Amino acid sequence: MSLTLLWQRQAIYLAATLLTAFYFDPINAALFYVTILFCEVQDIMLARRVAALLPRQTDAIYSSLIWILLNTMLSAAAICLFAISVAFEQESGGHFTPLFFLFAAALFAAMNNHQLVMALTIRLAMYGLSFFIIVLRDLWLHRPDLDSELWLHFFTVVFVMYFLIDCSIVFLKLYQKNLKQLEALREEHERTKAAYIVKSQFISTVSHELRTPLTSIKGSLDLLNSGTMGPVPDSMQKLVEIAGKNALRLSHLIDDVLDLQKIEAGEMNYKITMVDVNALLDEAVSGNSGYGNTYGVTITEDCPPDETMRIRADESRLMQVLNNMISNAVKFSPEGSEVTVGCKRFSDTVRIYVSDQGSGIPEGVKHKVFDRFSQLDSSDQRRAAGSGLGMSISKEIVEQLGGTIDYVSELGHGTTFYCDFPACGDSDEQWLKGTFGSL
Repeated sequence: MSLTLLWQRQAIYLAATLLTAFYFDPINAALFYVTILFCEVQDIMLARRVAALLPRQTDAIYSSLIWILLNTMLSAAAICLFAISVAFEQESGGHFTPLFFLFAAALFAAMNNHQLVMALTIRLAMYGLSFFIIVLRDLWLHRPDLDSELWLHFFTVVFVMYFLIDCSIVFLKLYQKNLKQLEALREEHERTKAAYIVKSQFISTVSHELRTPLTSIKGSLDLLNSGTMGPVPDSMQKLVEIAGKNALRLSHLIDDVLDLQKIEAGEMNYKITMVDVNALLDEAVSGNSGYGNTYGVTITEDCPPDETMRIRADESRLMQVLNNMISNAVKFSPEGSEVTVGCKRFSDTVRIYVSDQGSGIPEGVKHKVFDRFSQLDSSDQRRAAGSGLGMSISKEIVEQLGGTIDYVSELGHGTTFYCDFPACGDSDEQWLKGTFGSL
């Protein structure tokens, strides 16, 4: 608080000094300002010392507290003596300026010194004593009747002191309430963090433990489906094929969950190289053609034949993103339609896109498209099965590689998902080779 309100306090002190220097005694005002500046310097030094202390340094903490209270007494004494000296230069009853200075100082303390109750108590006690010294001096000198204006000043001071003490209590209670809420939030955060760690460890363990038996099951089903173990009876053929597809689906789900855990934990590693986008798309199209055939969908490539495009990325992770985009396009495309995989150059940006001829995505659901475990069609009768993790993981990967991912869609006419990456020139390629060569 000492550092936060530093310039606000300086403006108040300087304004009070200039006013009193012009209308009263400039020497007294200058002496006050020098003393206050000394206290302010001490406050800054103490604040920085306290900020560097550790909870176990109890002796240093206690020593700092004593110095803070001593400096508080000196600062409050300077303000009180200054206000009293100004009041003594005035005629009896005409003490608006010094009384207002004291009121402003006390209110400022009530609002901003509630973190340290002892310092607040010292300031309010000294300011209150100064209030009464000023008004009681007038009563002692003139001994007026009870209905005089001087007694009105006295009772007004009593009322003001009650108001200041009440304000201090209110601000103190609010501060203590905020401290309790902050502590409750901190405890809740620690519990949430512990639960998250347990959840992550549990999912990671289960996923790894599932992978070993699932690999064995999937391998056995693949052997049966391929005919290596001999022909499968017709009555079992359909069941074995369904089991094989679901084993593959479960394997992909486990891979997605493990990738998700790596992303959340910040453990996803990337091997950045210069990627030839044209070659990457060739591989993606050829690798997913068989998948497209199972749905009766043709996958075609659309890249400029006379232009080579390069970007800096992790080739295997970028292929994972492409596979997700292509598999989604195929699953949501009608039989006999076409999915286009292509790239374009826009000035210093390379765009990789996948377009389908499906039913399109309605407006206002973009958050669902990239959400985890989210499907636009979550019904039991949906045509395309999936975990709802693919596009969420793709978005994380693309953004961590320095790109952006989005889509455009028109209901009844299809959807185009695209990724934009900064394009690389020859100089970038030489820099990248030099960097990885030195590594």
